[in-house]
This record gives sequence, C-alpha cells and structure tokens, in this order.
Amino acid sequence: MHTKEEKMQAFGRFLDVLDALRANCPWDKKQTNESLRPNTIEETYELCDALIKNDIPDICKELGDVLLHICFYAKIAEEKAQFDMADVCNALTRKMITRHPHVYHPSQIEAENPKPLPYVPGDSSQSGPASTSSSARVSSVTQVLENWEQIKLKEKDGNKSVLSGVPDALPSLIKAYRIQDKARNVGFDWEDRQDVWKKVHEELAELEVELNKEDKEKSTEELGDFLFSVINAARLYKLNPDNALEKTNRKFINRFNYIEAHSIKIGKPLKDMTLGEMDALWNEAKEKLK
Repeated sequence: MHTKEEKMQAFGRFLDVLDALRANCPWDKKQTNESLRPNTIEETYELCDALIKNDIPDICKELGDVLLHICFYAKIAEEKAQFDMADVCNALTRKMITRHPHVYHPSQIEAENPKPLPYVPGDSSQSGPASTSSSARVSSVTQVLENWEQIKLKEKDGNKSVLSGVPDALPSLIKAYRIQDKARNVGFDWEDRQDVWKKVHEELAELEVELNKEDKEKSTEELGDFLFSVINAARLYKLNPDNALEKTNRKFINRFNYIEAHSIKIGKPLKDMTLGEMDALWNEAKEKLK
C-alpha cells in the first residue's frame, strides 16, 4: 500500500489533470452541475453494483469515477469563487471531529494536525480541559449514532428536525429504513423488537381487507404501511432490507437466466413453454445455482 505522501501526490496529480481538462477539453469545459448530475447518479449506481458483487478491481475503478465527479463539482464552484476542494475537505474534517467527541477534543476542530484523545496537557496544538464530558463517552455503536444525531441538531447549519436530513430523492426502501433509524436514535422505537410482528400482521390483515374490496387507492396505502412495517422488522433484527431484496433480485435473475438458456439450447422459445416446464427448470436451477 502507499504512504500518506504518495496518496497526497497522487491526488494532487489528479487535480492537475482535472484542471488541464477543464481548461483545454471542449467536453469538460462545457460541463455544469446540471449536466453532470445524471452521470453522477449513474456512476454512484455503478459503484453500488461493484460493491454488491464485491468486485475489488471494479470497486477501485468506480470509486475513481465518483471521485472525479466530486472534484468536478468543486472545480466548477472554484471557477465561480464559491468554494474549492480544500473547503470541501476542511468542512468535512471539521464535521467529523465535531461529531466524534469521544475521539477528538473540541479544541482540535481547527487544528492543522488533529490529535485524537486523550488530551495531552502542555501540547501547544491543544487547549481546553483534559477530559471529555460524560456525554462524549461512548461504549457502543448505538451511543455513537445517538450522539451523532443530537450533535447534528445542535449545529448552526445542521438539520432543523430529526428527519429533515433524509433526502427526498432517496429510493423509498432506503428512505423508510433511514427514517426509522433516525427516529430510533432519539428514542422513538419498539421497546421489545418481537412486538413489531404484531404490527406486521396487523398491516398485512388490513392490506388483505382492502385488496378483497378491490379498492386500489386504499390497497396502495395499506401496501405501503405493510412494507414499512416489514422494513422496520428487518431493522430491529439488524438486517439490511435493501441488501436482502437485492440478493433476491439477483437470485431470481440467475434462475430465470438458467430457464432462458435452456429454452435457447432446445430451440423452444419461453413463450411456447408451459408453466410446468418452466417450474421444473426453476427447481433445477435452485439445486444447481446454490
């Protein structure tokens, strides 16, 4: 692996190349925040795809593509004298230090070389009391997350409410999980996780009632409530519903591809196969593709 100096040199080299492209390449010169945004979304999903597959070379490549977009936005802002990449890094560093009071003393927020706790008396780069407050001491991940949310609410430019930090554009499944998780961080949660199953069954029963009435609007509402409760159950049992659903998606794709490959092999289109034939191949795929 590379040293810190080598990493800094590589990042500087990349920024130099980006500057040159922005100045000399017709395509790069033309880009704006608006034109880049769709590509940024695409690159982010490509990174997610690589992460799901655990394709290490591809993860490295896609991280680079996402980094390009991050730096590109900063470059555009720099040209407008709004902010630059240093401002981005400094703001992020301040946020990380502020939101980790169990790791950094508040005096280190503006330090050139932030030093983690314990505070060392006599160190000219630090100032303030030598111990952390009781609220800064943590013994679990849950406490870290709870502190994180509380600190965000106190920040001048932070979230105005507990749920305001959840982006509207998040995919609905992930958004539901984040909403529930943020509510949990301030104590709004089930005391006994097993109680959530009563809610799941209740919502399923209400969905069945509306489906039997063939009321599409009400059925849609109840389906949403049911899905929300299932996601809540997954969260309480420390399961990631998005990852779980993606695994099932890929499992279905692999098994269906098996059926399709067999249909091509025997020269019989899928639409001409009976459901029984496809079911038999599906079960065969289940055994072979475990």
